[in-house]
Amino acid sequence: MIPHQPNSRLIAGRDEVQFGDEQLITDNLDQLLAVLPDEIRAPIVGHPDTGSLLEIVMDLGRHAEARFADEMFELSTEPVTDEQIAYVVDRVGSFGKDNRAGIARTLHRISAIRNRQGRIVGLTCRIGRAVYGTIRIIQDVVQSGHSILILGRPGRGKTTKLRETARVLSDDFRKRVVIVDTSNEIAGDGDIPHPGIGRARRMQVATPEEQHSVMIEAVENHMPEVIVIDEIGTEAEAFAARTIAERGVQLIGTAHGNSLENLMMNPTLSDLVGGIHAVTLSDDEARRRGTQKTVLERKAPPTFDIVIEIMAMDKLAIHHNVEGTVDRLLRGGMPQPEIRVRSETGDIKVIQTADVILPRDPPGEPVNPFLLSDAPGRPVVRLERRPPEPLRYEAPPGTAMRIFPYGVSRNRLERAIAELRVRGQIVRELSEANAVLALKESVRKQPERMREAANRRVPIYIIKSNTFAQVASGVRDVFKMGPPSETAGEEVDDALQDTSDAIDFVIANGTPVELAPANSYIRRLQHQLADRHQLHSESIGVEPRRYVRIMPRDPDLPKAAGIERATTI
Repeated sequence: MIPHQPNSRLIAGRDEVQFGDEQLITDNLDQLLAVLPDEIRAPIVGHPDTGSLLEIVMDLGRHAEARFADEMFELSTEPVTDEQIAYVVDRVGSFGKDNRAGIARTLHRISAIRNRQGRIVGLTCRIGRAVYGTIRIIQDVVQSGHSILILGRPGRGKTTKLRETARVLSDDFRKRVVIVDTSNEIAGDGDIPHPGIGRARRMQVATPEEQHSVMIEAVENHMPEVIVIDEIGTEAEAFAARTIAERGVQLIGTAHGNSLENLMMNPTLSDLVGGIHAVTLSDDEARRRGTQKTVLERKAPPTFDIVIEIMAMDKLAIHHNVEGTVDRLLRGGMPQPEIRVRSETGDIKVIQTADVILPRDPPGEPVNPFLLSDAPGRPVVRLERRPPEPLRYEAPPGTAMRIFPYGVSRNRLERAIAELRVRGQIVRELSEANAVLALKESVRKQPERMREAANRRVPIYIIKSNTFAQVASGVRDVFKMGPPSETAGEEVDDALQDTSDAIDFVIANGTPVELAPANSYIRRLQHQLADRHQLHSESIGVEPRRYVRIMPRDPDLPKAAGIERATTI
């Protein structure tokens, strides 16, 4: 509902409406009216409140309707005919595969309904408006530099906020902003974008299926600081968003869903907030937590740092720390987001403060130990070769260390083996093992199994608790890797050395190379190194087996067709 009746006037072909301290502008509303048949256009032109017009609906055999913010009325006494629909279709742009068309250099959207034979039998003419000042309620969040995901029902202003965000970041903060514009809904129809996006650049998407590839193209070819994307709706687009975020680009987008909880349970889009998977706990861990043995946990760091839920046109709920919020929801808690409202006079008020806002590191490039500087402001890539280091565990070729977990979470053990990249295998019988990883409490309660292991001369490694840090520490002991503080820097160096060798191989042979799985921090450094050598790179797979593929920039080269996984270059 509109809070009060606006003052509307037609100025130089532009309908300008004033709401409080905001200016809502519909550029060339008369251009949309011009594509309508006379008998449908006349009642709209004579209406006193065109500023709150939302859409015009024309369905074959029914009366045309005008829909306003708080009312709806019929525009004609006779049902809509084929000739009237054809009249509109002939005067707007061509319809794409998504059945959407527009009018050049306007934000109006015309959507078609087709019958089974493909003939258009219905039209929805949606009024597009550039709303200046609409992000004042979240301007501090937008300029923080963190990636932001906006959720809300259709018609609540998600796209309008994206458009205004692009304008403010490009004009007021002088950032390099690129809009990936599917269906030309953000920047309008035609090749020249609408002035509502300011200095931001717009990349058009030919078909909705290509949106994810255009997202990657934007970050690789145009060096953006911010990418704006509307309606992330497929798994491929969710993976593309994660790849963009890993490269240090601020991502501002929208997705289908009313709330953060809805998104978590959406199997297609849950990766945007870290992804959810089922974990089986040991008996002791389940008792300690007071939960069932099978629980849900977050798989990876969220793609978006902040989630904003549009509760109403002027009421927002802001989750400032998505990682902490998701973890708390999975443990059965109910986080309290910050809720902001905008009054009729334009004042911004916080009516509910967040209960806990966990600290996050400010956005920015991580310190890359692989880049040195021989002069201020001029980094150089260190490409000297080091002799290969021996394996930390000397196992016979083709074999792996067989670990028997005693009271230890199998899921955490699998994750530790994957992230530490060791040749480990979890077995279910003690007789099959050549190492035992045991929980201290389990050993104390049932020592007879450990005596059996001792009699078999199987080494036993004991950890104090079932946390991932303790399990990972136990795996390090099994493979004689030393404490994390001694190996963390070496792990980064080794991964970047492999990346350097892979880059040399790709440049010399023109053949794609896939690197070993790595955490998000190392993958980000690998992307940066590939970018410095003008190579294409992308992240593939799911945590904890997500890895980077490096390829030549030649678009005609097949992407890794038939290429084997390269774990050592």
